[in-house]
Order: sequence, then structure tokens, then C-alpha cells
Amino acid sequence: MKARLSGLFTPFGLNAPMYCVTSSSAAMASSAPDIRPYRAEDNAALVDIWHRASSVAHDFLPAELLAAQKKLVSEKYLPETETWVAVNGTTPVGFIGLIDSFIGGLFVSPDCQGGGIGSALLDHAFRLKGHLLLEVYAANTRALSFYRRHGFCGIKRRQTDDNGLPFPLIMMQKPVPTTWQRSDRYAQD
Repeated sequence: MKARLSGLFTPFGLNAPMYCVTSSSAAMASSAPDIRPYRAEDNAALVDIWHRASSVAHDFLPAELLAAQKKLVSEKYLPETETWVAVNGTTPVGFIGLIDSFIGGLFVSPDCQGGGIGSALLDHAFRLKGHLLLEVYAANTRALSFYRRHGFCGIKRRQTDDNGLPFPLIMMQKPVPTTWQRSDRYAQD
């Protein structure tokens, strides 16, 4: 099953490398959050996190598109993907949705961003899969920087998103194939 979150992603063919930078170890908060599998009772909290985080990170997308996707996130993507939830105590603060080794979405509550939750979720997914792919909007420069810091390399770019809108997407991969040399040539998007 291939799913999409927030106008994100369906994997497609891989071509020549692009958008590579040398990564450094990602910084982690001193206390990593607990991460557990998705539960049905998480749905409302995770949809709220998705919507608030998407509204900030994807402020270039039409509000009506995000509103329409909200129902899909709740009814399809969260229950049908391999979803892992970061919790503070018992309160969900972020999540990552996986389709095999493809990250369908990584979202952290806007009021919790910058505290290592996204890093912990990404590290958890990498430990589980050993290889990860994702797509990110080129306009989401904060996410691009985040993924680069975690060792992802852009390998392909397309000019429209899954809705046919003119918002370029960059496919990124970790680890980078050993036959590719890393470069900072495309560090500036």
C-alpha cells in the first residue's frame, strides 16, 4: 500500500544524485521521548498535530486542500500505515508514518518542535528499517535542513506535487548509495 500525508509522497524511480550535503550527527534532546505504536485513541490528537504542523510547514498550500486532507489523514493514513507515536507522559507530541521504508509523514506538534522529538522518531524509523526514503516540499526549507542534518541526500526532484500543484518536491534517501559521492553543490535550494 502506498499512502500520502499532507500532499506528500509516492516513491518513484531514482536517478542521479542531487541536493547532497555532508551530514553531521543529529543533535538529540537530553531526554528522548517515549515512542510507541499508534493506537486508535491517538487519532484525534495526531490529526490535530498533523493539521497544526502542516499549516505552519506548508503555509503555501491552499487551506481548503489541508482541510480536505484532514479527513484522509484521520480515516486512512493513520490507521493504515505503520505509525509510531512520540509521547510526553501519555500525551502524543509527534508521529511518523511508514510505508515499508518510505516515510509518508513526520509531524511534531508546533509547540514541541526543536526539542529532539522529530530526531527521535526519525532515528527510531531508521533503526527499524535500515534504509529510508521520503519526499519533502522544496519550499519547506526547515524540513530540508532537518533531513540533511540526519544524513539524507536529495536524489530526485519533481516540479509538481501529488495534487498537480506547482510546488516542487525533493525525494531524499538515507543512507546514500555508496557509489554516490556526497557533495554540497546543491546545499542552497
